[in-house]
Amino acid sequence: MDYRESAKQVFELIGGKSNLISAAHCATRLRLVVADESVCKKGAIENVDGVKGVFSASGQLQIIFGTGTVNKVYEEFITVAGITAASKDEVKQAAAKKGNPFQRAIKALGDVFVPIIPAIVASGLLMGLLEGICKVYPALAGSGTYTILHLMSSAAFTFLPVLIAFSAAKVFGGNPFLGAVIGMVMIHPDLLNAWSVAGAESIPTASVWFGLYNINLTGYQGHVIPVVIAVFFMSKLEKKLHKVVPEMFDLFVTPLVTVLVTGYVTLTVFGPVFSLLENGVLEGVKFLITIPFGIGSFFAGAVYAPTVVAGVHHMYNALEAGLLSSAGINTWMPIATAANVAQGGAALAIAMKTKNKKMKELALPASLSAFLGITEPVIFGVNLRFIKSFIAGCIGGACGAMVSGILGVGASAYGITGLFGFLITTDYVWQYALVILVAAAVAFFLSWSFFHDEKEEKEANDKKDADNESHDSKEPFVNTTAESTPNTPHTVYSPLSGTVIPMTEVKDPTFAAEVLGKGAAVVPSEGKVFSPCDGTVVTIFETCHAIGLMSGDGTEILIHVGLDTVQLGGKHFTPHVKSGDTVKKGDLMLEFDAEAIQSAGYDITTPVIISNSYAYSSVAMSVEGAVRAGDVLITVTEG
Repeated sequence: MDYRESAKQVFELIGGKSNLISAAHCATRLRLVVADESVCKKGAIENVDGVKGVFSASGQLQIIFGTGTVNKVYEEFITVAGITAASKDEVKQAAAKKGNPFQRAIKALGDVFVPIIPAIVASGLLMGLLEGICKVYPALAGSGTYTILHLMSSAAFTFLPVLIAFSAAKVFGGNPFLGAVIGMVMIHPDLLNAWSVAGAESIPTASVWFGLYNINLTGYQGHVIPVVIAVFFMSKLEKKLHKVVPEMFDLFVTPLVTVLVTGYVTLTVFGPVFSLLENGVLEGVKFLITIPFGIGSFFAGAVYAPTVVAGVHHMYNALEAGLLSSAGINTWMPIATAANVAQGGAALAIAMKTKNKKMKELALPASLSAFLGITEPVIFGVNLRFIKSFIAGCIGGACGAMVSGILGVGASAYGITGLFGFLITTDYVWQYALVILVAAAVAFFLSWSFFHDEKEEKEANDKKDADNESHDSKEPFVNTTAESTPNTPHTVYSPLSGTVIPMTEVKDPTFAAEVLGKGAAVVPSEGKVFSPCDGTVVTIFETCHAIGLMSGDGTEILIHVGLDTVQLGGKHFTPHVKSGDTVKKGDLMLEFDAEAIQSAGYDITTPVIISNSYAYSSVAMSVEGAVRAGDVLITVTEG
C-alpha cells in the first residue's frame, strides 16, 4: 500500500485544504473536521486503497484504515495537506462546535467515561477471574490472598466518583486535581456510606442554607451523574475566577473559592437533586430489562445499533457505570454484545454470499471485528450500504437481547463486548454464549435472505436498458461509433471532444496508477463537459473541477477536469448542474476556460474514471487519438 497516495486521494476527495478544518487520528480512524461535508465524495473515498469504511459521527468525517495503517496514512496526510498535527482532543473540540446542544452533551458524557474504561476493565476482569477461581478452588475465599485480590478488584468501583471527577474536569477544562477533590468530598468517610444506608438504624442530617431545609449526610457511592454535574459547575466557576481574580492572588483565592462553593452546592443541591434523577433513570432501565419474556430487552437490542449510527451510544458508558455502582452487575453489556455480534453476523452473510471481491475483502474482517466488539467498520463500511442487512442486524440484536433479558445475564465491568465479554461474564458463561449464538444466527439468516449482489439486481434491468438504449444524441454530443460498438449497457461515452490518451500516460501518479479506478483521459479541444450517460449527478465539487455520476446501470463515473485544478478554487469553471440532478446523455454539465486554466500553469488533461472498477472483470479504453463528445470512450464488462 502506498500511504502517501492514499493520503493524497483522501485530501483531494474531501475538497482540499479549503474544506479542511483540522485532522487527527485514533487507533483505527482518520478523524477529519471539514467545513462542508457535502463537498466530500464519500463513495470515492471508500474506494481509496486501504479504506475500510467512511462515516460521519460527532461532527467528524471518520475514515477507517485500521490499526497500524492509520498512523502511516495520517503522517502522509498532514504533509500533503500542509497542516500541523492536531490531537484527537483538539479535533473533537473543533467537531463539537458543529453539533447541536444534545449532541455536544452526549459527546461530553462519552469523553468523561471512555478514559475510565481501562480502570473499570482491570477491576472487572480481576473480579471475574477471582470469582471463577473460587468456584474451582473454594478454599481460596477464606485466604488472605483472596482478601487482597478482592480489595484490588473493587477499588475502582469504591472510588469511582473520584475517577469520574478527575476525568470530567479534564473534559470541561477545569483543574483535574480540584475535580478529584470534589469527588473525594462526595464519598468522604464522614458521610454515611451510601451502600450502608439500607442497614443503618438512622441517617444523620444537617440543616443547610441558613435553616431553609435539611439534607441527609450520605455519600454518593454508586452515583455518576451528580459527580459530572458538580465538576461541570466547578470548571465553569474556576475559569470565571481565573479571569476576575488578580494574578497575584489567583493561586490562593481561586482554588479556595472553587472548592468551597462547589463542595457546598454539590452536597446541598446537585447531589440530592441529580441522585434522585439518576436513580429514576437506572430504575427505568432495570424495569425495561426485566419486563417479562424479555420484551424490554428486545426493544433495547433493536435500537442499540441505530444509536451507534446517530453517535449517541456514548451515553451507555454512564448507564453501565451507574448499574455497576448501584447494583453490582451490568445487565446492559449483554444487550450491547447482542447488538454488536448481530451486525457481525449480518456482514458475515454478505461476505459469504457476495461475488464482489472488494466487498468480500471488506465484509469478512469487518464481521470478525464486530464479534470482538468493534462495530464501526461493519456498520458504516458494510451493512449501511445494504440497509436490509443493517435491519437484519437490528432484528438479530433484538432477539439476542431478549434471550439476555429472559436469562438475566450480567457482567462485572463495562467497556468489553463480544467474545472478549466472556472474561467479565464468568457467572453466566453458557447464557452469554446463547445470547451471542441467537443474535448472530438470526442476523446471518435474515441478511442472507435479504442480500442480493448489486450485479444480480442490476442484471435484468441492464439487459432491458441495453436493448432499449437509443444512440440518438444531442448536438454537439454525437455518437459516431454507435453502429460499430456492441449494444452493451456498460458503455461510457466521451464527455469531451479532444484527444484520448491511456490513463497510464497522465502526468499525475494518482491517476496514472489508476488508484481511483481505471478509465481513460481526454486532452480537451474545447471547454465543455457533457454527460457521458443517462444517470444522476452524485457530486459536483465546490471548486467545480470534478463531477461524480452514477449511470442508470450502476456505473460510477468521475470526470476530473485538469490536474490539480482544485487549487483554482472554482475559478474559470461554470457549472450547469448540481448534486442530485438527473441528466441525459449529452446534457451540458460544465464549461471551463481551457486557455485561462493553462495560462495559470495547469494541465487540462481530463481523466474519466470508473470509480467502481472493482465491480467489473474488465474496464477497457475503446478508442485512442481523436474523439468527439459522444464517441464510445470506455467499455466495462461484467465478471
